[in-house]
Amino acid sequence: MSLPSDLKYTKDHEWVRIEGDIATVGITDFAQGELGDVVYVEVETEGETLDREEVFGTVEAVKTVSDLFLPLTGEIVEFNTALESEPEAVNEDPYGKGWMIKIKFTDSSELDSLLEAGAYQELIGA
Repeated sequence: MSLPSDLKYTKDHEWVRIEGDIATVGITDFAQGELGDVVYVEVETEGETLDREEVFGTVEAVKTVSDLFLPLTGEIVEFNTALESEPEAVNEDPYGKGWMIKIKFTDSSELDSLLEAGAYQELIGA
């Protein structure tokens, strides 16, 4: 299982890459493994401003549908539209081609609530 140390993580199994005031978000390698084969990613909140921990979309796998929770308050400025035709990218490359959204976050103090790789590793018992 891959767990890049340059990313931040949430208890809800999302990863976050911070670049200035933009956060790129996807689900972790652990999460995609638990879900199984991803067949659909739905994000209808592009252009909306949501609070941290609000649902911003869903990911559908062969055996379940799971909500996606926003790790930081902000505006969803981009959805990875490639996932509409290639949802399997979430399984194949969760930290690369499988990214889901980009957020222009508004409260940098919320970054403190995100987990470092080691803390996330403990959370999942890896």
